[in-house]
Amino acid sequence: ELSPDLELKILQVGAGPGDRPDSIHVVMETSRGPIEAMFQPVEGGTGAVICVGGAMPGPEKWSAESIPGQLFDVLRPAGVSVLRLNYRIYNEFEECVLDTLAGVSFLRGIGAENIVLLGHSFGGAVVIKAGELAQGVVGVVSLSSQLHGTRQVERLGKPLLLIHGMSDTVLSHEASEDIYRRALPPRRLVLFADAGHTLREVRSEILDILRDWIPA
Repeated sequence: ELSPDLELKILQVGAGPGDRPDSIHVVMETSRGPIEAMFQPVEGGTGAVICVGGAMPGPEKWSAESIPGQLFDVLRPAGVSVLRLNYRIYNEFEECVLDTLAGVSFLRGIGAENIVLLGHSFGGAVVIKAGELAQGVVGVVSLSSQLHGTRQVERLGKPLLLIHGMSDTVLSHEASEDIYRRALPPRRLVLFADAGHTLREVRSEILDILRDWIPA
């Protein structure tokens, strides 16, 4: 459970050039500090994905080679925008859930109606909890997820896609199997035998799955 006294308010939003021509660098000034994100919008689109990463900061989360970095090119034809969000405080579960909820509020405020949350590793648990709490979220994708923070996954109440590599030496694929067993339908579990924690080996296969699953 999140502490009931936790609260975060968005005070104002600033925007500037992003890390590539189709992206906008967004800074959400909040009552708990600034949240930075890269936003790749589709004009007129009402679907969006929020991507969050693991417990440690690192530029690879936003790199062009990463799954979040390639997601916009895959989803743009379906009219789906992508927000790649950086946490204010890494490895603080409740704070990272608040950041994700702030991302949902931001997107809903600019017209998004259907939002999917996608998280990797630590972020896989963050999006399961945020998906339970947020209005406007219609699905959750959890990649190489940790177990901590997923105890109440049966409360999620929306489609859940779990993907894990069976050669993951950071977090065992048994974590995603455990989450899958406790989640309520509709849910889907995809395991890749030769993929490690980053899932880099099966990036194209995962993007193919997301190309179909997220717009649906």
